[in-house]
Amino acid sequence: MAIVEVKDLSYKYDKTPVIENISFQVNKGTFLAVAGPNGAGKSTLLKLLSSIIAPTMGTIIIDSENIADYKSHQLAKKIAVVRQEFVPVFGFTVLETVMMARTPYFSSGGFESKTDRQIVNDALKATETEQFANRQLAQLSGGERQRVFIARALAQNTPILLLDEPTSYLDLRHQVQIYDLLKMMQVEKGKTIISVTHDINLAGQYCDEVLLISEQTDYIIGPPKNIFSVENLEKTFQVSGFSGKIGTESFFLPLGKFARDNQPPTA
Repeated sequence: MAIVEVKDLSYKYDKTPVIENISFQVNKGTFLAVAGPNGAGKSTLLKLLSSIIAPTMGTIIIDSENIADYKSHQLAKKIAVVRQEFVPVFGFTVLETVMMARTPYFSSGGFESKTDRQIVNDALKATETEQFANRQLAQLSGGERQRVFIARALAQNTPILLLDEPTSYLDLRHQVQIYDLLKMMQVEKGKTIISVTHDINLAGQYCDEVLLISEQTDYIIGPPKNIFSVENLEKTFQVSGFSGKIGTESFFLPLGKFARDNQPPTA
């Protein structure tokens, strides 16, 4: 059953088309990666799916209702969003930042409950950010803040998670940890996850489907093994590369003109 349906979606900045006539659906409990070059409209698509901006044309259906018919507090119980990392202006602590995700669930008096505090603590623990709970966001590194924002999305406890490059600024261990955590949320909690990513190799390991968008507003969607072919990747990203397998997993490595294997033989 589809929990997200996109029908003939288009969006223009001024008169320039960024997204044009895209249609797809995401079934409940699916992990979808959105990939493509810079400027292809990936982040714009997430803004449309989270109702930050409205489409020029087309419709978005969230859990059988038009997204335009949701009030903000209603949509906040359906969708949690992790945007690209930013430096916070206000002096909120990590605990305060993650607790903000529980606002739609607060009592009429505007106070958090014991359940809210437990959910927040669980989210901090899952992302290994509990040790930062009383520190201000501005005091953290970019990677640490990114994990806090993912904790906030988990604490919002929505059926749909939208993430814009969730592993930006993260080292290799935490990249894998975040994908492990997202996959666990999908498998054990039935979450539907839509994640914009530039890391096609991690996406290929963890995601069920891939939406690959090109700069020409063309797109294809399907299982990673079909979408992440060498032909598709070289055409979409306009780069040559090498594809190989480790066990059953396929990997793609881009090769620049100064890559050793691309160098002319020396005398």
